[in-house]
Amino acid sequence: MKSRGHKSGPSNERWLVSYADFITLMFAFFVVLYATATADRKKQTQMSESIDSAFRALGIFPSAARKSSNRDGAASADKPVLPINIVMGEDVLAPAQVRDDLEHLRGQLTQALSSEVANHTVSIQMGQDGLVISLREAGFFASGSATPKPETLPILRQIAASLAHTSYNLRIEGHTDDIPIHNAEFGSNWELSTARATSIARMFLEQKLIPPSRLSAAGFAEYHPVASNDTAEGRAENRRVDLVVTPRTIIDFAPPGSTQPAAGAWHKVTDN
Repeated sequence: MKSRGHKSGPSNERWLVSYADFITLMFAFFVVLYATATADRKKQTQMSESIDSAFRALGIFPSAARKSSNRDGAASADKPVLPINIVMGEDVLAPAQVRDDLEHLRGQLTQALSSEVANHTVSIQMGQDGLVISLREAGFFASGSATPKPETLPILRQIAASLAHTSYNLRIEGHTDDIPIHNAEFGSNWELSTARATSIARMFLEQKLIPPSRLSAAGFAEYHPVASNDTAEGRAENRRVDLVVTPRTIIDFAPPGSTQPAAGAWHKVTDN
């Protein structure tokens, strides 16, 4: 007599296999997320240090560098900084070379305009964005007028001729004091400051010494003072037109020694 075979039913623990596969996939997914986030932080740190290095080389910002923390939580200020280049027209210049170039231009203009500098109608100094040639109202404009005095035209032509030999951009900024103006021509300091800036820009364009693509003009009224408006001397300093000579900046995120630009690097900008 044959004994009946025992047929076992389906196992109740088969779900463990699927669960284990799911957990493995989730673990791999979060590992990828963590690795991506860590790489992004490194890129952000490198970008920040590179920008700091460029501006310190130009003398635009103080020498205090941002410090990033390493794995142990200690501050590290000696990480390698990625190279930064500055584009001037068709040429790519290092930040130190741009600074030397602007300092050389500053020396040339200071010598050429020595009389105006001595009379305090012109000041030439390095500013936040580049070289600033400041034209005081007392020397170049009649009160409430946006037309340069006829005797100042040779000085403006001389400045334009000096800048024409470079590839720098020129931003012309009009500034006033905080005393409201209202005459037949201008209803506010905004209008006066803008008109003075555009008047000089138009003269530079008419001389055909500086390409229009390198010129810009803006009016800031009384909102960017360089001195206190509480005194007559301070207000006189604030009534000015600033010619700001600015470099065109390009940041190259390629690793040191690389001949190829890294992905996401800015491309060189050239004049049309």
